[in-house]
Amino acid sequence: MQPVPPVSALQENEMAGSHETHPIHPDPVLAARLEALQLLAEGSSDRIMVIEPDQTVIYANRAAWAGSGRAAPPVRPAKCYEAFLNQSDPCAACSAKEVFDTTDVRAVSCATKGDGSACGMTQAYPLLTGDQRAGAALVLLGHVRESGKAKAPHLGWLIGASAPMRQLFEMIRLVADSQATVLLQGESGTGKELAARTIHDLSYRRDQPFIVVDCGSLPETLLESELFGHMKGSFTGAHATKKGLFEEASGGTIFLDEIADTSPQFQAKLLRVLQEGEIKPVGGNRPIKVDVRVISATNKDLAGLIKAKAFREDLYYRLAVLPLTLPPLRDRREDIPVLVRHFVKQSCRRHRRPPLDVPQAIMQVLTWADWLGNIRELQHAIERAVVTADGTALTVGQFVSADEPPAHHHEEADLRSVARTAAQQAERTRIEQALQKTHGNKVKAAKLLKVSRANLYNKLRDYGVK
Repeated sequence: MQPVPPVSALQENEMAGSHETHPIHPDPVLAARLEALQLLAEGSSDRIMVIEPDQTVIYANRAAWAGSGRAAPPVRPAKCYEAFLNQSDPCAACSAKEVFDTTDVRAVSCATKGDGSACGMTQAYPLLTGDQRAGAALVLLGHVRESGKAKAPHLGWLIGASAPMRQLFEMIRLVADSQATVLLQGESGTGKELAARTIHDLSYRRDQPFIVVDCGSLPETLLESELFGHMKGSFTGAHATKKGLFEEASGGTIFLDEIADTSPQFQAKLLRVLQEGEIKPVGGNRPIKVDVRVISATNKDLAGLIKAKAFREDLYYRLAVLPLTLPPLRDRREDIPVLVRHFVKQSCRRHRRPPLDVPQAIMQVLTWADWLGNIRELQHAIERAVVTADGTALTVGQFVSADEPPAHHHEEADLRSVARTAAQQAERTRIEQALQKTHGNKVKAAKLLKVSRANLYNKLRDYGVK
């Protein structure tokens, strides 16, 4: 038996002049991910490389080498600082090392100046082995002469300009136009279906069907019939032969939401579809070939379910060739004002209301509230406020129920506390502005604020305004 080539081997293509390198790794899970990444990275204009824990480059695409000024990759294995900076020593501090040092790191940015000014790194992501170790890191290098260019606050159906969302946008652009399966992970309400739609719309399948299946809402027998179809007479009520959703989605994308809620028996049948590219209708004997890209999603810990034997490990690796994580709203609070304005405009249009203003105090309430239901909860709260609005602007009372005891709902209590603080800050600001306009004359300030002098004096004492 021939020995396994070293992990750090950089093999040049046998065709003269080719810039391709071929990553080799003994771990089959990581090897599959490297193969999938190489297939989609070679046709990408993004500058992409993969490094090992010791900073050896095991893969870099054509765009990466072109941006480095090299005509071709090095013949021998090279460190990233040797290959891309022509340095003999590593950078003083490389953020990419965090990917290997800490198991819970999902993405890092260059720490030099925050813009990847050393090697050009803008983001680095861990590539996990079968035992969930970071065996390599996917590094996105900045485009040449594109620094300082503003990023759009949205991508497809997704909205956001925060660092976690920019990282997600980068990965979606990278994986969209490929055949590889994508697993979307994240808490309930973070927008996994919108991410799946965005991936579909950015892919070459955009003009073909995009079909959503909620795996958690269907019993196993019905789920199998819905996805794979059934033959006439195959079970009670099967009065006619019916096409399955995989067949309906042929040429396009099928989104399997809540994939963790399926049974091991169904998972075995889904695994066959992914392996063979064919389905077998319920009650049928002849397999049917299908060309469908599968995107799945879950808000559960699949690694824990695998350990508990509740989810097939082999199916997980088939579904998670390219895993993406959607951040919760609490980790991207700077996106909330943009989302609020979007939902207000959307709701006003849907309910035929005139445009509504969102005062700064309300925006502060919404930005610092603990949205346990994430974007979905925020959107529903905005919709309720728009429907019940009786003026030209939203008010705190529309988001906080004065009749509901705080102890009944933890999130309601949190929202009430934030709302009270924001309202007090807004009131203090109005008082200070009135005193400025009246040059400190409290009598005139009280008239301007339309409150009694006694009330104003009490507020001045409560807020410590001198």
